[in-house]
Amino acid sequence: MTLDRYLLKQFAPIFAVAAAMFMLLLALIDLFAHLVRYLNNEVSAPDILRASFLYLPQSFAYALPIALLFASAYTLGDLYSRNELTSVFASGIPFWRFSIPLLVLGFIASFFAFFFSDLVVVPTMRMKNELTRIFLNQEAPENRSDIVVRARYGSLIYAVDFFDNNAQILNGVNIIEQDEEGRLLSLIRAPQAVWSADHWRFVNPVIWEWEDGLLHIRTLEITDEFREEPDIFRRNTVAVEELRAKDARLLIGDLRATGLPVAEALVNYHRRFSFSSVSFIVMILSISMGGRFKRNILLMSLLASLGAAVVFFVIEMISMMLAQSGYINPATGVWFPVALFIVLGLGLVRTAKT
Repeated sequence: MTLDRYLLKQFAPIFAVAAAMFMLLLALIDLFAHLVRYLNNEVSAPDILRASFLYLPQSFAYALPIALLFASAYTLGDLYSRNELTSVFASGIPFWRFSIPLLVLGFIASFFAFFFSDLVVVPTMRMKNELTRIFLNQEAPENRSDIVVRARYGSLIYAVDFFDNNAQILNGVNIIEQDEEGRLLSLIRAPQAVWSADHWRFVNPVIWEWEDGLLHIRTLEITDEFREEPDIFRRNTVAVEELRAKDARLLIGDLRATGLPVAEALVNYHRRFSFSSVSFIVMILSISMGGRFKRNILLMSLLASLGAAVVFFVIEMISMMLAQSGYINPATGVWFPVALFIVLGLGLVRTAKT
């Protein structure tokens, strides 16, 4: 227990500095990526700072695994350079046992990363994106025009001129009902539909129906048959990254029910979980790097951390692209880099100094 506390005491300040450094670097990268557009739209300095401040939680989420990798690799390397690890090994304590506190910390950090992303990063990023759209005079995606949505597994097709998310109103509504073979059964048209508690209330609706081989038109009586949630018209335009895990599952259900492509949403949904596990993976990698650097520890630990992060994210990017394109299963595309680096880390641990 004494060695465990000593190891964490050596690790904590290095991690704090590394996390702050990487978080600041990522925040500056985001700021400079949008700075030209901000200036072109004459956005004030306080508004720019407000948008940058809202990006800090996302920066921390990205910086967490890199900072963990750097801090743990540097701590172990520094202990080895001062011959403290040699003393530990001479006392009969194996390297894997000495490193258990870092593994436990990485495991806890993975759970923290998921809930931090779901509860803090998602809402702040949504606020930042809304502010950015306002600053850059971009239309909010929740209010859409020219919408086509399939419902009830293709038996209903909504064609809407405009959806007002705030008022929960559909303007210029056309609803096509068809049978399992795709034959037209009826067409409902209304200038407007208002969401009323649990169904759509149409304004002056008319319906065309096939009867005896002829198309008949009549006024549609009041009905509560159409109960598709308003969010089905909004969620189809919202990125999974801007939704909490619970809402992301609803989005995927909507896409499947409407027959729209679901691969990209599934990839981003699985990545929500896989990215959280990176904190545990980097601890395995850091243990495998521990003791390998006896000179220039700061520089070598930094280079090793950034190099491992770059390799991981490049492999992840390629596998995610293949998954989004439909070449491989979405879950496979997201979890393959995670599994690969776990196996690689465990293999390196076997060759670590002890």
